[in-house]
Amino acid sequence: MSATQNTPSKNQLKPTENWYTSWFDTPYYHILYKDRDYKEAQIFIDNITHYLNLPENSKVLDLACGKGRHSIYLNQLGFTVLGADLSENSIAEATKNENETLQFQVHDMREPFEEKYDAIFNLFTSFGYFENDQDNLITLKAIKESLSEYGFAVIDFMNITQVTQTLIPHETKTVEGIDFHMNRYLKEGYLYKDIKFEDKGENFHFTEKVKALTLTDFEELMEEAGIYLLDIFGDYKLKKFHKTESERLIMIFK
Repeated sequence: MSATQNTPSKNQLKPTENWYTSWFDTPYYHILYKDRDYKEAQIFIDNITHYLNLPENSKVLDLACGKGRHSIYLNQLGFTVLGADLSENSIAEATKNENETLQFQVHDMREPFEEKYDAIFNLFTSFGYFENDQDNLITLKAIKESLSEYGFAVIDFMNITQVTQTLIPHETKTVEGIDFHMNRYLKEGYLYKDIKFEDKGENFHFTEKVKALTLTDFEELMEEAGIYLLDIFGDYKLKKFHKTESERLIMIFK
């Protein structure tokens, strides 16, 4: 989507208490990240579904699905998929791709689903956004409650140790004629990315804020939630996790 299409007014873009409810619902979020490596993402989905040995027609939940690109691919692999996201705009876009075995809905990940799923995927650092730390525990409990008896869940998170070591403090990225000025920093247990840009004579400022959760943090949360952590990987090829070198922290649990 270009900045000239469906561009919200300044009032619509006013940041709310929860940064993700405003930022994810703007077209600018999708403009900035339009060049993400989706081929790599599909390789990861191929690898993880093969590892889980999911039977065809398994019920899969893509939690925090955005516009549904990965839900669509999971559906193409033969799974019955529900994509869920808090962003109404993203879900509105995603529903254009619905079919009998692919559905989308607006949903808060802190709430469990009535339906039970054979696999739940929370991909590409879509966790740890909440202001209240307790909400992370609530989310894990909701995921557990939404799994079928023999189901598995996957959280794909950043490896905060490696991210900290390779952090680029300042960067400007130009996409569709918009200069996005980004500042990254760690503060009080969160990884921040300040994003400032100008478009059509208006100045915009958004801040991404993600809890800097380590493997130890997740282990403690999962123990409290009554979750069993089964396996840990460090990249999308499912190589062994290494605390300082791995790019990702991929956790399989039930």
